[in-house]
Amino acid sequence: METALTSTVGLCPVGPDALRGIQRQQTNTARWNGKNWPLFAEELRAREIDVLEDQATRGAFATDAGGTAYGMPHGVVIAHDAKQISTLLQIAQKHCVPVTVRGGGLTTEGESVAFGGLLLDMTGMSRVLNIDAEAMTVRTEAGIFWHSLAEALRRHGLDYLSAPLNLTSSVGGSLNVGGIDVNSPRLGCSADQAIALQVVTPTGDIVECSDTSNAGLFQRVILGYGQFGVITEATVKIRRYTPIRMHYFYYTSLRTAVEDLQMLDANDASDYSGILTIMDSAVNLLVAFDTPARETAFRRDWQARLRGHGEFGYTGRALLHYALRPWKLPQAWYLYRRKRELFPEFRRPEHMRDGAMHDRTVVFSRAVWKFWGCRQMVIPDIATSVDKFVAAVERGNAVCRKYFPYYTLYCVGIKLREDHRPHYEMSCIPPDAAGWAYGCEFEPMMNGRVYSRDHLQSFKNEIYDIGVDIGASYYRFGGMMKGYIRRIFGDALVDRHLAMKRAADPAMILNRGVIF
Repeated sequence: METALTSTVGLCPVGPDALRGIQRQQTNTARWNGKNWPLFAEELRAREIDVLEDQATRGAFATDAGGTAYGMPHGVVIAHDAKQISTLLQIAQKHCVPVTVRGGGLTTEGESVAFGGLLLDMTGMSRVLNIDAEAMTVRTEAGIFWHSLAEALRRHGLDYLSAPLNLTSSVGGSLNVGGIDVNSPRLGCSADQAIALQVVTPTGDIVECSDTSNAGLFQRVILGYGQFGVITEATVKIRRYTPIRMHYFYYTSLRTAVEDLQMLDANDASDYSGILTIMDSAVNLLVAFDTPARETAFRRDWQARLRGHGEFGYTGRALLHYALRPWKLPQAWYLYRRKRELFPEFRRPEHMRDGAMHDRTVVFSRAVWKFWGCRQMVIPDIATSVDKFVAAVERGNAVCRKYFPYYTLYCVGIKLREDHRPHYEMSCIPPDAAGWAYGCEFEPMMNGRVYSRDHLQSFKNEIYDIGVDIGASYYRFGGMMKGYIRRIFGDALVDRHLAMKRAADPAMILNRGVIF
């Protein structure tokens, strides 16, 4: 029986000290007891707000993309406009009913899972309100997915600046946490593109905010993990649409690839850059360009400095490597199958013309879900300053090898705002970063295996412990991993933000348990 179980779920060598320093009950928010729910729901309906309480609707929101946290709301409301949300939050404050806000549901630590109370589904607010081609801005409702926004912009020959790699994220959700793309080393994260927001505060005020109007609220909402308000509308920067030309360089050394990535970013040598790996055996540095002029300059000035190889050069070296190590042939076979399945996805003929990719929106999002999505998805990460990044990636890679036979790393830089500190104070941007921050996601390739929650939790803890040790930050530090918040940010900073949260949200109802 033991052998059969192991072959089904995979080996889970859980260390006895894996949860050191993190009390077990902190990994999940306790379910709200339902006090005052009938009165709350009755008052919502009296104000013509439809509350969906049937089990099928509630069950559709029982988990998030991570698939490891499960909870059921008492009811669901589909967002329609700021006034409706304002009324809802006023009544929630009155009855002390927790409200969990959800966009695309792409969280992996249960941050968008409602453990009782009300779930507010923002996808009902998905309209593009105004496109200003002269000012190069778009005003949109915050529940829209990035791929839908891209579709609207493309009709005008326009495009977003920086968005998450998976474009089934909502705009509002991305602005709450960052939103990182392969053009973030040049343009910054999605949150940096926000010019102005309409926000409904936890007490129901509808406020327009920006860097010059209600700046304090703007700074707390951007990268604020949904603690200080519900983003209902956003004005963000846009640009002219261009197809992109992709180049791939292959490495067998993570350190060398990361050093080359940082060299390109520091010299503004490309329009897009990032690293995507299959374990540490096939390390791919992606470099791409919006214009022929930029591509020509790269070929002339920078390509010869890269220490990676083209596809054929790497293949020859890999064949020699595995020929001398026949005991690793199963790994070689896995790499070959992965390449055979994945590479055509990035070169689909319907999206390619004259060697240029004409819709990275579709190509990247399709590939992300097809080749990295699974029933369970854990993606612990570390965000560091430039000088700490190589060590963080190498140490995190060693943890991945310990826990999983196959995994992938995604490394990318983030160009920082010059006035970044007020915006990034308690966020994925580490406090010692200047110019750029760098992040690496460590994601198991589960290939249909099911791992125990203890195994996944222990893996995440070891990755996060590296961040604590080197003084880094994290993109996903809420939900089940909120026990790390004080360890990484310190009591003084956390207590100051907690005091601001209590002042803004007296009943502590908005996105309860995500951060505080």
